[in-house]
Amino acid sequence: MILLRKLAFARAAKPLVAEASLQLHPGWKIGLTGANGSGKSSFFALLRGELHADSGDLEIPAVWRIGHVAQDAPALPTPALEFVLDGDTELRAVETALVEAEEQHDGHCIAELHTRLQDIDGYAAQARAAEILAGLGFAEADQHRAVAEFSGGWRVRLNLARALVARADLLLLDEPTNHLDLDAVLWLEGWLTSFPGTLLMISHDRDFLDAVVGQILHIEAGQMKLYGGNYSTFERTRAERLALQQALYVKQQREVAHLHTYIERFRAKASKARQAQSRLKALARMEMISAAHVDTPFEFRFREPEGVSDPLLQIEDAKVGYGGTAILEGVKLTLRPGSRIGLLGKNGAGKSTLVKLLAGENSALAGKRLEGRHLKIGYFAQHQMELLRPDESPLQHLARQEPQTREQELRDYLGGFDFRGQMADAACGNFSGGEKARLALALMIRTRPNLLLLDEPTNHLDLEMREALTLALQETEAAMVLVSHDRHLLRTTVDELWLVADGQAQPFDGDLDDYAAWLAQRRTAAKPAATTDKPAPRQEDRAAKKLAQAEQRKLVKEAEKLEQQIAAWQAEKSALAGRLADPALYADRAAAAALVSQDAELAARIEAAELRWLELHETLESLVAE
Repeated sequence: MILLRKLAFARAAKPLVAEASLQLHPGWKIGLTGANGSGKSSFFALLRGELHADSGDLEIPAVWRIGHVAQDAPALPTPALEFVLDGDTELRAVETALVEAEEQHDGHCIAELHTRLQDIDGYAAQARAAEILAGLGFAEADQHRAVAEFSGGWRVRLNLARALVARADLLLLDEPTNHLDLDAVLWLEGWLTSFPGTLLMISHDRDFLDAVVGQILHIEAGQMKLYGGNYSTFERTRAERLALQQALYVKQQREVAHLHTYIERFRAKASKARQAQSRLKALARMEMISAAHVDTPFEFRFREPEGVSDPLLQIEDAKVGYGGTAILEGVKLTLRPGSRIGLLGKNGAGKSTLVKLLAGENSALAGKRLEGRHLKIGYFAQHQMELLRPDESPLQHLARQEPQTREQELRDYLGGFDFRGQMADAACGNFSGGEKARLALALMIRTRPNLLLLDEPTNHLDLEMREALTLALQETEAAMVLVSHDRHLLRTTVDELWLVADGQAQPFDGDLDDYAAWLAQRRTAAKPAATTDKPAPRQEDRAAKKLAQAEQRKLVKEAEKLEQQIAAWQAEKSALAGRLADPALYADRAAAAALVSQDAELAARIEAAELRWLELHETLESLVAE
């Protein structure tokens, strides 16, 4: 288990957590939550040994393997599948040792290493890695491409796959659903649910947390508190506690106000001075209860669009793609005021391509795109963050958009996105991914669009900002087309789902649960097709490997038994040689003849055993070579 005893840690001289004492049991799946900067990533660094505690103890079993997702994936020429398999360090160590043993013709060591390889399921490691890559959205051909050929988002997926294949006892995942589409999120959810080790995960996807974790470890106000249940249970429990805390705070503030009134009234009166002094002491001794900060720091709404058209936008028999190659064909879509559409489909199916067509960033290869007279698009995609000017502040960005608006009004608006005080004036080049995403959203929302095109708007956003965006989207009068892997956002903001798959974009008859079932059916149907080329050889290979392993163990045991027997016979023959060298022995011819016969028999046994031992080792070497 993981044991914390009065643990305190800090980062860059900033205290984060103090006096944390709790136990995390093996096999638990724990969601680590807390505001940005509260210490979640620092706690992960502490578990990995990259950060040291200021005081107290953090105990982790020494034999545990800790898996985590690396921040960077270098541009390596290594094939993706091999790169992922490198995450299983013990597997690679056994494979390396096996090559060395084969070069030295060490049959005993070879057999032991094959046994260990079987124990760690090494023979199936490549199949497991391929399954993980497929689940995360990699096509079979992609698994053999060099890591350097993939974009940054896909390299993040490779790092995630590498962490999953590592057979970790403790798996640390920091925002694992970022850069994943909904298909991959659903697959990862199922994989983590069946993961046998201990999982500690930071995630801002509430549906994902609800499905996977059974405990929540929350960091707040320098304290770590463990809650039983999933994220929704934690939210209810914490809300009840904070409501009680707030009631106690309000009650205490009434008492404080009463004491202050008494003191101010009677401080100057000699007859009441002693009582006033006692009230002052009571006030000083009183343990102040912190006000419950239950309100989100984000508070914004979409302003009403300045005008609307009906329809806002029409797509007629469009063919969409790049460089003359169509990704989607026959697209027919009419967006009217009040339309709220969520796009479903795996990564690469064409969702973002369709959104770019709607936004006017891409032209149709065929068909028509017709805009309404008053169409005003608010488009958010990840590349919008790259358009931010790094040397300018949020206030400068907004003032550039609205040069005639008063500065205080702009500051008030930015405050709703938690850009307050110095943050509103700070250059955004040093902002985190979440802060840049918030600024890009703030700039887009301020334009008063009547059609929102949102492509993964919640990437990098924390839970509170996601909730604020959800509420704002629920209330806006603008039409909306949304691509998101956040099921909570989809469930609560869209009225209609469209499926982008197999070169088509069509209305989907069902909800998100029906979509998950549809995906499961597709995966089941795809499995036989993927193995029809070589079903028999794979089964035969597995059977042959098992037979070979059993044969190796049998041969090794026989060789070891022969070695022991040969040693015993040689010792017996040495003793006989000493007796046969004694001249007195030959006075008794019968006894001497018996000993000579016994010596010859031992020599024959030893010779036969040595020949058999050589045969066994030749057979073992041939089995390994195969």
